[in-house]
Amino acid sequence: MSHLRRGRWLIALPMSLLALATIYPLLFTANVAMKTRRDYILDRFALTDALRWDNIITAWTSVGMGRYFVNSLVVVTSSVILLLLLGSMAGFALSQLRFRGSSALFLGCLAGLFVPFQVIMVPLARIMADTALIDTYPGLVLVYVAQFLPFTVFLMTSYYRGVPPEIIDAARIDGNSIYGVYRRIMLPLGTPALLSVGILNALFCWNDVLMSLVMMPSAEHRTLMVGVTSLRGQYSDDIPTFASGVLIAAIPVLVVYLFLQRQIADGVAAGSTKG
Repeated sequence: MSHLRRGRWLIALPMSLLALATIYPLLFTANVAMKTRRDYILDRFALTDALRWDNIITAWTSVGMGRYFVNSLVVVTSSVILLLLLGSMAGFALSQLRFRGSSALFLGCLAGLFVPFQVIMVPLARIMADTALIDTYPGLVLVYVAQFLPFTVFLMTSYYRGVPPEIIDAARIDGNSIYGVYRRIMLPLGTPALLSVGILNALFCWNDVLMSLVMMPSAEHRTLMVGVTSLRGQYSDDIPTFASGVLIAAIPVLVVYLFLQRQIADGVAAGSTKG
């Protein structure tokens, strides 16, 4: 029994240190955001003596973080909806429908996972500029869909391969078309993987800086993360305001992880072990 208890402590101690190292930057940022500029200059590590929301209100209104937040919300929501629709349809077709070239098409989707955005950044920006999609919401949505669709297709294909073909055959015998099978059978069965890949894609798009910076150069259309990076130069002498912007950008991601962490883990595990 003592050996078991000692083993648990050996596991709990490093995990506790890791959790503390992960949480401390967020707590430090929240503490700095509550300080005045004078308090921060005097002692940046001291705990604030009061909860001051002035910096957060300034960052949200005067600095424009509220507008950047709405921009990110619009782009991320549209991108995730398109990714789930296209990814689930492609996953169903590649896993359950037998047609010539399906294996090559799936390998092509896998190859897309190994192409970083930096490799295609310049020609893609030229194409988007030539088609008048640069600095527009649809342009950035299309870039996000193109960048993250291979991952979505891979996960949904892996998950749908675990669905017994007999279910598809039974649905077809009952008179369902291919679209009926997809809508009535595959979408409900794929809910765990859809939830997982939707959350992950939302986090990918929300945290992106490079793609948004290239495709949305104007200040009016900046996403939240690009707005946070711009604060570092604009408010280099006002660290509490900058920390407030960082806190505004981090809170949605933190909420998603806190409330949906089990769904993320279960969906990824299901998608990686099916088939």
